[in-house]
Amino acid sequence: MQSIVTEDAIFAINNMLAQIIGPQKHRIWFKNSTKFVLTDGYLKVAVPNLFIAGWLESHFINEITQSAEKVLGSGVRVTFGIDPELSGSQRKTQLDNQAQLVAKAQDKKRFTRSAKKRSAKKLLKLNLDTFIVGPSNELAYNAAKALVNDQKSPFNPLFIHGGYGVGKTHLAQGICNAVAQNRPETDWLYLSAEDFANQFVLALKTKKLEAFRRRLRRTELLAIDDIHFLASKPSTQEEFLHTFNAIDMAGKQVVLISDAHPKMIGQLSEKLVNRFVSGMVVKIDSPDLETRKDICRQYAQNMKKHIPESVIKYIAEHIRSNVRELEGALIKVIAYAALQSKRLDLHMAKEILSEHLARTDPIVHISDIESAVATFFGLTPADIHSSKKDRTISLARHLSMYLARKCTNMSSPEIGRFMGGKNHATVLLACKKVDDLLSRNAEIRWIGPNGNKISKARTVIGKLQDSISSK
Repeated sequence: MQSIVTEDAIFAINNMLAQIIGPQKHRIWFKNSTKFVLTDGYLKVAVPNLFIAGWLESHFINEITQSAEKVLGSGVRVTFGIDPELSGSQRKTQLDNQAQLVAKAQDKKRFTRSAKKRSAKKLLKLNLDTFIVGPSNELAYNAAKALVNDQKSPFNPLFIHGGYGVGKTHLAQGICNAVAQNRPETDWLYLSAEDFANQFVLALKTKKLEAFRRRLRRTELLAIDDIHFLASKPSTQEEFLHTFNAIDMAGKQVVLISDAHPKMIGQLSEKLVNRFVSGMVVKIDSPDLETRKDICRQYAQNMKKHIPESVIKYIAEHIRSNVRELEGALIKVIAYAALQSKRLDLHMAKEILSEHLARTDPIVHISDIESAVATFFGLTPADIHSSKKDRTISLARHLSMYLARKCTNMSSPEIGRFMGGKNHATVLLACKKVDDLLSRNAEIRWIGPNGNKISKARTVIGKLQDSISSK
């Protein structure tokens, strides 16, 4: 009679356990591979080996105890023991199923640890949430959001280009941060093209090229800032092309940031240009007035400072080139008001920024200069950025550099980088040559769309300046 009662209790415990953990788990872990034994207030769980005992104890002890107490009342103690009869060949299929589940669970743990490790990677400074959207950058922002929201992007690469300080880096870092937060398992990497080149050279020198390639080519999201830095570096360009192709073929994503359109980056291989333009190429222009106001408001909010709307409007109306100049002006007025312990108003802002505005607001933009010069000589800006040295292109390049040095606040290195990665010495030499032509008012000869042309140097410069000022 006692054995019948015990068998009924064990049957009830098994049924209760199946309800708690689900029939599938119960079938795999308990139905044929364990045996319950009731003795003196103990529920002994007999198992085939120590491994299974440890696994069941760590994963199901609470459920087993709960099932036993519901059937027998509180105070039931659960123990585990080895029963050699349970390890026979008749259990092989059951144990194989258990082994597969253990392997899956361990893989899941490894995956979780890997995801945590990746998500623990230090996030970048800038986020998409703080990116102010306006007509000048809306397309680029929407492309960035599409990339973040879709597991498989409809375009690769996403190539974002535009002038200095218009938000290109903000978008690139925002994409990386958003992907890291939304899909923490993603292996992402953000670095500048200069970093890529330096790491490549170091890998060559230290004979660790394969490790470098594995790390880069297995990346699921690779964002490269200032990709135009690769101009004039053929071996690094070739390495990056292979990196890009490997990532692309794996169905992963590349994001590229540049000051210029791929076709306007001088001395960039045709293979790379073709790969870049095969994706989505989108330009960010300088922000319009309303966007500049919004940027000022958000920056003030981030700094927890109250800035009168009249001051925000004044700064936004007078600084039109880029976001960094706006932030610089805001910092200046906020700092001055704090140091003087005075309340910031429009009159004070005008006084503080009078010199700043005269120094930072350019007469023209370098893109206006390039456009005017290219049109005058029947060329394209891409020709000016190229390494071609025929008479017409060289002349147009020299005049562009001269006018950029004269009409903007850009330094020689900045002009050189913008015009196809030329060094500052090239810019200085070009300016010297044009100065010599102007001092002698020498005749300038070139080949235009309609044949040979000839004109005085001062006449050419005058026409170009008139064209630039009308833009």
